[in-house]
Amino acid sequence: MEQFISFVQDWGYWAVFFGSLIEGESVILTASSMAAAGYLSLPKIMIIAFLGTLVADQVLYAVGRAYGPAIFEKFPRLNKSSEKAFKLLHRYDALFIIISRFVYGIRITSAVVIGAGGVPPHRYIPLNFISALIWTCVSCLGGYMLGDVMISIIENFELVQKYFFVGLFIFTVLIAIFMGWRKKKNASKV
Repeated sequence: MEQFISFVQDWGYWAVFFGSLIEGESVILTASSMAAAGYLSLPKIMIIAFLGTLVADQVLYAVGRAYGPAIFEKFPRLNKSSEKAFKLLHRYDALFIIISRFVYGIRITSAVVIGAGGVPPHRYIPLNFISALIWTCVSCLGGYMLGDVMISIIENFELVQKYFFVGLFIFTVLIAIFMGWRKKKNASKV
């Protein structure tokens, strides 16, 4: 357990930064709950998360503005989420810009779509700032409120480990039984 705490204290802020660059709410929630336990600083987490998410979306917006819709032709895997994001952008405009980082599956492509969609920088930058601020407050304060749960896990870490491995073993056995049953069922159909 001491190794885990040491790891969190040594690398936690870096994890927050890199987590905030992508869809990293789980990293932010975990780090914030560790702050509630006294292992990290919530104000530092909030500043790092805010700057990370703000910069990431500004860069992706700039990529969308520079390369436009051609970027989606070059990377066809982005088409599905970009189509959804374009529809939402045209329908909800400013609201979409503010809430796009909260929508799972289109967060990363949404900033590119907004840039490719021709939203001017003087409109995007303040809305992105507001969105980053809201996301940071919700994610960090939500994680901080979950801190009691994290404290309980840390205090009972050996017990949690035991139940985790027992649960993992039971889950593995159930999957194996299900796969055997399914294989047997498919074999009887032939």
